[in-house]
Amino acid sequence: MQLFFDLAPIIVFFVVYKFAGIFAATGAIIAATGVQIAYQWIRHRKIQKLTLFSGIAVAVLGGITLIVRNPIFIQWKPTIVYGVLGAVFLGNQLLGSKTLIQRAVGHLVELEAGVWRQLNLLWAANFIILSAANLFVVYHFDEATWVNFKVYGSFGFFGLAAVAQTLIVLRAERRAAKESSQ
Repeated sequence: MQLFFDLAPIIVFFVVYKFAGIFAATGAIIAATGVQIAYQWIRHRKIQKLTLFSGIAVAVLGGITLIVRNPIFIQWKPTIVYGVLGAVFLGNQLLGSKTLIQRAVGHLVELEAGVWRQLNLLWAANFIILSAANLFVVYHFDEATWVNFKVYGSFGFFGLAAVAQTLIVLRAERRAAKESSQ
């Protein structure tokens, strides 16, 4: 259920785009993200930082898109959000005592510091590649292709990163089990 809730604004954007075009979809994603943020606040009395950051980006860039009637601003939103996330993951790698990925899922699995750094770099690379890929698609393909990439391509990249993360964790756990049995 949480996954659907997190993905609801992008689903709304995609569906509205297919029926009414980019400007209606932009208005719809602004509204859906606003509802998502309000719901988090009402339900938990806090808003996840990533949801708030993404919501601000949607509101600002989507608002500019609607005001100037130019879709390039909403098309830049994934590049900006993914680029910032990639930079945050990399910066944390260099400056933090615990990686962001360790803070997020460290309560679920115990791994060596080197494995946590590897996972953190995996997600940093994923976000940076997605950021660049979004720009490439924006400037080399039509709008409909970009919308499909935004939905399916992003899910594909996240799916591949999740599979890679799972393989890294399984390999580390196998190595740890082997070492403890000797």
